Amino acid sequence: MADTARDKNVVLLPPTQKLGWLDRRIPMLRRDRIEFLTGQASLGDVTTFRMGPARVYFINHPDLIRDILVVNADKFIKGRALQRAQKLLGKGLLTSENEFHLRQRRMIQPAFHRARIAEYARSMTEYADRMAGDWQDGSVYDIDQEMMRLTLQIVGKTLFDADTDEDAGDVGKAMETIIGMFNFLVLPFSEVLEKLPFPHTIRFNRARKLLDNIIYKIIDERRASGEDRGDLLSMLLMAQDEDDGTGMTNEQVRDEVMTLFLAGHETTANALTWTFYLLSQNPVAESKLHAELDAVLNGRAATIDDLAALKYTEHVLAESMRLYPPAWAIGRFAVADHELGGYTIPKGSTVLCSPYILHHDARFWDKPNDFIPERWESQSVKEAGQKNIYFPFGGGVRRCIGESFAWTEGILLLATLARKWNLRLAPGQQIGLKPLITLRPKFGMRMNVVAR
Repeated sequence: MADTARDKNVVLLPPTQKLGWLDRRIPMLRRDRIEFLTGQASLGDVTTFRMGPARVYFINHPDLIRDILVVNADKFIKGRALQRAQKLLGKGLLTSENEFHLRQRRMIQPAFHRARIAEYARSMTEYADRMAGDWQDGSVYDIDQEMMRLTLQIVGKTLFDADTDEDAGDVGKAMETIIGMFNFLVLPFSEVLEKLPFPHTIRFNRARKLLDNIIYKIIDERRASGEDRGDLLSMLLMAQDEDDGTGMTNEQVRDEVMTLFLAGHETTANALTWTFYLLSQNPVAESKLHAELDAVLNGRAATIDDLAALKYTEHVLAESMRLYPPAWAIGRFAVADHELGGYTIPKGSTVLCSPYILHHDARFWDKPNDFIPERWESQSVKEAGQKNIYFPFGGGVRRCIGESFAWTEGILLLATLARKWNLRLAPGQQIGLKPLITLRPKFGMRMNVVAR
């Protein structure tokens, strides 16, 4: 059931779920987040709930989401989660705002031009082919961890032109600590709590210091050499503002590197993990994928020149990101009053939308809970994005700058691994969702690899 209430700033509040006293305080943390937002969506396109002292408006219609992310984007800034993420990311593309964000985006954009991505693609295939060669027939692997390791190697190479194997263990553990801290960072009053010497605060600070030391060391060495090594870091160090000709400080480079480092491996790793799970549960789709890979690749590793021919591979990845979008929720903070869907969103409110919830909405998707790669034969990713019913990379001026990189990487890695291996869930493997910064598998993803 829904209830409504009067508020100082609005005549009528949108509906909300009836919750117990404890859940009313911080429902998104006390309850299953996906289940909670599904309940909100069942009440209407605009609903509301309290998150500590803040009021949150949950939006679940493509036209209204476009209004926030595109049409009236100037009335909103990044939500609390990413504001708090500045604790780790500084003022990188994910967390910066207004003119500074636009300046940084203009400076970084050349790093993701087609010619550059073609260069990065060679590293993507090389590391994926190496992993495909290292797997042992009949062995069981933690595929979520394998994909994290693979994409960490690739981001290390494309970002720093460095082989991160020697640092991968430490970096991986540090990233795990930081991701695990996310729930704490978005708690009400966490700004105060983080100053206290709690064990998780100490672990977080140590992890951040470790990553900072690694990144600043690489930046210092590269500035001293002045060498352009064709990687993302070289582009960042050479980038100049088109208005005043200035470049980035070491701190700005660090913030963008940390942002690209996190976004460049966490999201793709999760997308591939869910893709292999879905293929293991859908043998017909898996057979069609293998048939395409055999016809196009004929046993060799994929290259960027194969992307146009790997249409079903692209459809598999697109459908996986529809069902399990790595960026499962997008938040904004209202800096001005805004009328939306018959309600007033007051200045100072948090607005939330969820690709996961909208991607499962039966109003916009036939058989929304089923894995059907063929649905992308009649509607392209671009067309679905223009309708605002598919937005795994966000929308508007804050749309992910690395989207082309991510599509290229996801397709090439999937093709290179799947051409050699079938993956099957290990006995007893449970499936659940763990929505933190990205949508992770709650119980990991142990899978048996079987040679084709």
